[in-house]
Amino acid sequence: MNHSIKVGVSFGLNSGVITTLGLIVGLYAGTQSTLAVIGGIITIAIADAFSDALGIHVSEETEGIHTKSEIWQSTIATFVTKFIIAISFLVPVLILPLTEAVIASIVWGISLVAGFSYLVARNQNENAWKMILEHLTIAIFVIIVTYFVGIFVDSTFS
Repeated sequence: MNHSIKVGVSFGLNSGVITTLGLIVGLYAGTQSTLAVIGGIITIAIADAFSDALGIHVSEETEGIHTKSEIWQSTIATFVTKFIIAISFLVPVLILPLTEAVIASIVWGISLVAGFSYLVARNQNENAWKMILEHLTIAIFVIIVTYFVGIFVDSTFS
């Protein structure tokens, strides 16, 4: 896999997991609405995938070292990866009761981050456990914060 595609896939995967999990947990805590969670996931899959793809596109252009082809490869890889990862979180929400779907989504997201972190660590001859722990700490922090933000929004604006 070339550098441009690695950039898009790694960014899209991690952003897809963290953003979508944060949204799912926050909306769940704030609304307890399956419809709100489904709408949020679809919105993230489209709007945030385009936003992240544009962000990678501009970032790669700003570096001034990539060809137009490399820039577009990163852009497309980011969009496709983010979209697929975000949409994958619809599966548990569509087939399970909401509370169980949220738990399944957290397990799915943590598995994706841990698995990808392991592959990156192996590829770079780094300590896999250290990298996995570092990345999962961030993911878990986002899950906890968005849960309490959802509760705050519910209690403040309901």
